[in-house]
Amino acid sequence: MPASSTHVPALPAMGVDILLRALFKRPQHPLPDSLPELASSYRLDGLPLDDIARYRAAFGFEGQHVPLTWWYLLAQRAHLATMLAPGFPFRIVGLVHMDNALRVFQEPAPGQPLLIDTVLRLLPPSSSGALRCMLDTTGYSDGVPVFGCTSTYLIRRGSRSSAKQEESVLPQGAPLTQWTLGVGAGRRYAQLSGDWNPIHLTRWSARLMGMRAPIIHGMHTLASACAALERSAGRHALAIDCRFRAPVALGSTAALSFDAVSGEFVVAAAGKPAVTGSVTLA
Repeated sequence: MPASSTHVPALPAMGVDILLRALFKRPQHPLPDSLPELASSYRLDGLPLDDIARYRAAFGFEGQHVPLTWWYLLAQRAHLATMLAPGFPFRIVGLVHMDNALRVFQEPAPGQPLLIDTVLRLLPPSSSGALRCMLDTTGYSDGVPVFGCTSTYLIRRGSRSSAKQEESVLPQGAPLTQWTLGVGAGRRYAQLSGDWNPIHLTRWSARLMGMRAPIIHGMHTLASACAALERSAGRHALAIDCRFRAPVALGSTAALSFDAVSGEFVVAAAGKPAVTGSVTLA
């Protein structure tokens, strides 16, 4: 059940302050392999309609609806605020977004306030020692769910010697479209999302963070795919589940394939799958 919105703090904005706090958050020692659930609640007094319109235009979403992938921008703010709390003992820099599931249940009226509840759970370590956390976020309007977002982040990589290669059959589909990322794509998406992670911006800032080259945000790739799927089908996406399998470097070309029967899609770049998943269309 959603909490009462009385005295609930405002959803923090993605700005310089929260970015610096994330960059310089220090881990606790020793690091635990388990911790209690962390819960948070924030309010949003109304949808930022101008920001949503810019997001639609940037990715080519048609119509006047709130794109499914836009809801992640709210969830991401709640995720980051939750992980900045003292109860989360890990560094935030270096977390890897592994997979994401988004659902939209209804679209609130303009100016309708939202209550955004998040629960963070630390998953048991894998057999290889990898450690992950899962964040479940639900947005409510007058107690009725508006959207849901479940994201898994990798905290600690497992041992390569003991890790098993994932054995799965990747979805197959017909080529649908492709796009080429400009060198400024990361900065443009940061202006839309507020996510100014240095690994997405420039070559020198990515190298400062230990990356060979800047990569695009995974949610940029997913939004590009979602917009293309909607345009092809002429219908809005109601749900999408994806796994981020490989980074996509700025300057590279991404190609989308889609199986309309199963609803499965693949975004490939540099000759290998970067994002795979499934979509439910209205």
